[in-house]
Amino acid sequence: MHFKGRTVAAFILLTMAASVLVTLTVADRMIALDGTTARAASSASSGQNGLSEKELKKLNTVLDLIETKYFRDVNRTKVLDGAVNGMMGALGDPYSVYMEKDVAKHFSETIEGSFTGIGAGVQIKDGKITVESAIKGSPAERAGVLPNDVLRSVNGEKLDGLTLNDAVSKIRGPKGSKVKLIIERAGVTQPIQLTIVRDDIDYETVYSHLRDDGIGVIEIRQFSLNTGERFAEELAKLEKQGMKGLVIDVRGNPGGVLPVVVSVAQPFVPEGEPIVQVEDKSGHREKTVSTGKGKSYPVAVLMNKGSASASEVLAGALKEEAHAVLIGETSFGKGTVQVSYDKVMADGSLIKMTIAKWLTPLGNWVHEKGLKPDVEVLPPDYYTAARLSKEKTLVPNTIDENTKSLQMMLSGLGYKVDRKDGYYSSETESSVRAFQKKAGLPVTGRTDKATAEKVEEQLIVKIRDEKSDTQLLKAVTVLKAKLAGSK
Repeated sequence: MHFKGRTVAAFILLTMAASVLVTLTVADRMIALDGTTARAASSASSGQNGLSEKELKKLNTVLDLIETKYFRDVNRTKVLDGAVNGMMGALGDPYSVYMEKDVAKHFSETIEGSFTGIGAGVQIKDGKITVESAIKGSPAERAGVLPNDVLRSVNGEKLDGLTLNDAVSKIRGPKGSKVKLIIERAGVTQPIQLTIVRDDIDYETVYSHLRDDGIGVIEIRQFSLNTGERFAEELAKLEKQGMKGLVIDVRGNPGGVLPVVVSVAQPFVPEGEPIVQVEDKSGHREKTVSTGKGKSYPVAVLMNKGSASASEVLAGALKEEAHAVLIGETSFGKGTVQVSYDKVMADGSLIKMTIAKWLTPLGNWVHEKGLKPDVEVLPPDYYTAARLSKEKTLVPNTIDENTKSLQMMLSGLGYKVDRKDGYYSSETESSVRAFQKKAGLPVTGRTDKATAEKVEEQLIVKIRDEKSDTQLLKAVTVLKAKLAGSK
């Protein structure tokens, strides 16, 4: 996509404005790796450009039949858009999509910096609208949306059979408006109902701090246009403060712009060593090599199943070329590169298409497999607990999926729980009473709306407390061991 010559940010997942969400995006004419023209072949595998006379006649015949014989009047533009959608859908690639004019316009506005939505990215996977990732701190993340959640309906409207464009248009909306999602989650027998308030998404992408033990932590929430500069600023600040080791946190980071992640990796990868490889359909590979000097201190990369695309580029490069340790969970597994084409469409619509796959420095392709951590640290179960619906009071001697979430949450807060299967046992009731007493609520043993809200409120505080972050604490321990071993 040209956008006045600027590199395109693959940041639209924050607004649910398009379907290319966890993508690695580059300019539409250049891969932007080493200055050479992208080798994305423009012809079909048959070597033929455009439609043959026979193919064109076939399409015109169908359009003519629709316009002259169909029993209702039709919108010609809608029919043609449907044809293009069908062509893109036939590729069987969730990252290659057609955006109609209105969606493409919203996509453009998002790139320019207008970020409002729920903060989650989706794709069509096995015919279902599936969540790829929820940005940390976004409304979706706060509501408990997880990677691989299947969205079944939005505000009572079923999503089955809809194109991704149509589904996304139902999910997005103005700031402050509510969207009610029905979610299907693996391992959960009943659908999960979440009500999310759309909001502005924080454009800041990089956060850092230096711990008292000398370990620096830099969190990258996505690789947007300003992320490279912001990362360099924060890294320099930490180094100036005497940082001994660094944790780079890309958990829940859905990806972004290829040149940006390259710039982030540069300082850590020694000069002349590869950061990433891009391979086109003919098998030709182009490497991006580092101009950096490497770092003397140890580095760990924190990742989870929501770390995708550009996050995986960074993790793979630092593991294979900078001796970084990967800690957490296996990453998402998105190993392709997309390019956006808008000018060639000439009507305001846009095609976003996969033009290559990317490989790690050693030639590994993570697509649909992900990067495995060197040190696996799974999050506590309460991280994946669905939000409580609060529409009904949970009472003893009943079975409910909400009670299952409640039990996980109470256990995470340190209350004794004898089970986590959704049965509201006497032990669960006792724990609720103890919680209510400590929280200053009426002690009933029943989980009403006020109790549910207070449980979630306290759990969020705990999750955001670095002292409770088991994955981060493990990364710090690993780095300290490396520091001790180097003395």
